[in-house]
Amino acid sequence: MRARLALLSAGQAVEHREIELKNKPDAMLKSSPKGTVPVLVLADGMVLDQSLDIMRWALMRNDPQNWLPTDEASQQHTSTLITQNDGEFKFHLDRFKYPYRYGLPDGVAHRELARGFLAQLQTRLAQGGFLSGTRFGLADAAIAPFVRQFAHTDTVWFSAQAWLGLAQWLADFEASAAFAQVMEKHPVWPGGAPNLATRER
Repeated sequence: MRARLALLSAGQAVEHREIELKNKPDAMLKSSPKGTVPVLVLADGMVLDQSLDIMRWALMRNDPQNWLPTDEASQQHTSTLITQNDGEFKFHLDRFKYPYRYGLPDGVAHRELARGFLAQLQTRLAQGGFLSGTRFGLADAAIAPFVRQFAHTDTVWFSAQAWLGLAQWLADFEASAAFAQVMEKHPVWPGGAPNLATRER
């Protein structure tokens, strides 16, 4: 989702090819052996198969909404938040959402361990309204999809927490035109080569 958000914001035209992860095409695995999405194949043949790399690639080409932080302090803050999100928070999110995959009876312990990061986001949002400061930016787009997964794993529990700013930020994100556009359903790409999640035009 966050790769699509950045491509949309940057106005980068891509040929979207939806794949079924339970039936990964050989062409996809040839381009990206790790077998995860998204995968972006550039016109020169270079392959980007990390969502954050795709985001930065797109925004470095064109950043009309000024998502990329410009000063050193903002760059450091954004980098730190995303690193925490992609590391410790995602570790707990995966075990909260899919405890059976990790041999756990439930995900409650990891739900509680994730509270610290969410409280940190709440504090940041209270300061400027967005994780990136006073407007939606790279940190918001990179982190919101993961917070959304967390919130939807147990909506009753999440809505009962004293994170009003975080809840409103998430609701605003889900109500945005950009969210609606990147969440549009696509038919599974039927065949041909290469069979990839996205391909630059």
